[in-house]
Amino acid sequence: MPGCLGLFSFILLSRILQAMDLLPRSHTEFSSADYWDTFFSKRGDKAFEWYGEYPELCGILHKYIKPQEQALVVGCGNSRLSEDLYDVGYRGLTNVDISDVVVRQMTERNAGKRADMKFLQMDVMKMDFPDSSFSAVLDKGTLDALMPDNQSETQERVTRMFDEVGRVLKVGGRYVIITLSQEHILKKLMQYFPQEGWITRVHKVSDSDRETSQKEMPLPVFIFVFTKFKKMPQMNKILEVCLCGTDTTQRLSCEEDVMRAVKERQHYAMLRQQLQNRGLEGETVCLELFSSSSSSSVPKYILHIVETDTVRAADRQFAVFIVPQGREVEWLFATDKGRGHLAGTAGFRRLVVVSLQREHPYETMAEIQKELSGKIMELSPPGFNRKIQVPFLSVGADIGTRTVCYEGTSQFSGPYVVEDVEGEDGIIFRNLIFLSNRNAVQSQARMVQENKIPKKKGRRRTGKKIVVDCGYLACQHHRVMVAGLGCLPNIKQLLDTRLDVVLVGLGGGGLPLFLHKHFSKIQMDVVELDQSILQVAEGWFGFQQDERMRVHVTNGLVYLEEQAKQASRSCHVVILDVDSKDVTVGMSFPPQPFVEKECLKNIQDTLYEDGLFILNLSCRDMTLRASVVETVRSVFPRILSKKIEDEVNEILFCFPREKDVHESGDDGHMTEFSLEEFENLKGSVGVVEKVAKGCSQRWDPTLELTEQLDGLKLA
Repeated sequence: MPGCLGLFSFILLSRILQAMDLLPRSHTEFSSADYWDTFFSKRGDKAFEWYGEYPELCGILHKYIKPQEQALVVGCGNSRLSEDLYDVGYRGLTNVDISDVVVRQMTERNAGKRADMKFLQMDVMKMDFPDSSFSAVLDKGTLDALMPDNQSETQERVTRMFDEVGRVLKVGGRYVIITLSQEHILKKLMQYFPQEGWITRVHKVSDSDRETSQKEMPLPVFIFVFTKFKKMPQMNKILEVCLCGTDTTQRLSCEEDVMRAVKERQHYAMLRQQLQNRGLEGETVCLELFSSSSSSSVPKYILHIVETDTVRAADRQFAVFIVPQGREVEWLFATDKGRGHLAGTAGFRRLVVVSLQREHPYETMAEIQKELSGKIMELSPPGFNRKIQVPFLSVGADIGTRTVCYEGTSQFSGPYVVEDVEGEDGIIFRNLIFLSNRNAVQSQARMVQENKIPKKKGRRRTGKKIVVDCGYLACQHHRVMVAGLGCLPNIKQLLDTRLDVVLVGLGGGGLPLFLHKHFSKIQMDVVELDQSILQVAEGWFGFQQDERMRVHVTNGLVYLEEQAKQASRSCHVVILDVDSKDVTVGMSFPPQPFVEKECLKNIQDTLYEDGLFILNLSCRDMTLRASVVETVRSVFPRILSKKIEDEVNEILFCFPREKDVHESGDDGHMTEFSLEEFENLKGSVGVVEKVAKGCSQRWDPTLELTEQLDGLKLA
């Protein structure tokens, strides 16, 4: 929950101080000597422990501050931390604080049994110590008090403090900061110390974010350890985190990765508290968990927390569902609606749906359960009995298989992978996935065993080979598009003679491959902007060019413009199936320029008068969607729409003239889609299906083209 962390330390302290009548007028007073003099005068001898006490902190502090070293505690206040360290053998402690009142109090309190410990009134931004006086500097909450905001004056004050700490520390000395690491403080730390060549290591204090009734705000406490080294040109930055409650450190590559890791822990703590105190109240909650044994910046697990409204029995309150590898892209697991359906079917009040990420290895279901168990329990619903064994559910008994076949980078879409995953009944599916949208399949093919070839004399028998099933259409909208060929008025004649099609958007080549294999009279021009995607389609998805199917690697807008300039209507069907890379617009199909009037007019000029424009439209912004449809209607006066069930996509069938292709009579204007027209259309789709089946050696029994246009409406 970025943006909320900036004043959390102030809020936390304020809640405690309010009951003591010590609340400051402004959080800026936390850096004022007068305020702290007043505070400690009213507080008296009672220790004020902010961010934990010695038992919580000692495990980490003892690693970085040794008993024999000279150590400086800045902003000591009246905390007992220095006293506890002294009592276990730390004799070289010097404490400073801006408040003269607390310095006198602490000196008097320790004059007897801790006579060697020093307390000095001093401003940490201008200290009196000689250079290189200390091997360690300990800061517990002082940085958070000095930096309540991100104003330039505050930034300058903190920079002076860091400069002073660096001056009094020896080379190899450690600056140990105990902090809530609010967002602006985290950014300041990562901007300053790594740039100065200091080694950075971040710990999360163990147990600091567990549920306790005493904590006002259960945020995790972090300990940053910066080790001073002389700044050297071209020195590699050393950035490490240890955030999983173990001694395992993780080396990260950049400051941004450190910030991401810290924020993930903060988000987890806040989310856990929310989930324990109240329900989700219709919210969609996603959580990432990273591996403590890997340096990968990709989470090992992605958790979606789903809650149903139905009241459940006591033993049906909470469960975890492990999605087998590779199947996280399926509708049931990849969408909010699908996960909601899964939760309802499973019959639990709260269901945590866990996806496994391709960058990490997974051994067994038992190992996954063991790794997740501790964190999962913290996500249980309010009042959940922790003694009950939480059920782990899945599809089948194992974690599934995922084989990465190929990895590459597209100039336009970034990194991508081609991977084979095992679905239900052992069927292998091949997916093309852009890692910028890792939970969405860009293209999918079904793999089958290659037809057996008779063994020739002298040829060695080889193992079974799997190939792409050309009769499989993975995308529902592709099935609707194929059925939509029936909208052409003379479709039977065209399928017997010649059907000219322009398809903008190749992807993995599933749609053009199906059309090419199942309709022998189709002549197809496929337009694809990205050469690397063509290579993937040909290398991994069975796509091949020949005299009936040619690929033009060019901008689709330019291609359509050039076709229109030829002033020759030469195409029966134009299919637009291209995605948008602009995530700032609420439309993922197609890019905005393709549905502007200029491009639509070029498409119209390319089509025969009785041709058909098929548009894959995916638009979450309903205002934008209405505007797009209106613009399309200004060029194509008649539009039929088929909404894809359980998806945002809808397929628009757009006609260059008002009269519907299947309507008899002279008056072409229609205000509604009649039953007679639909029956005529269904008959034409039946013709399409019959031709396709006649060319198929392996017809997909789930592909009923005559049912694909059910629910077709006027747009």
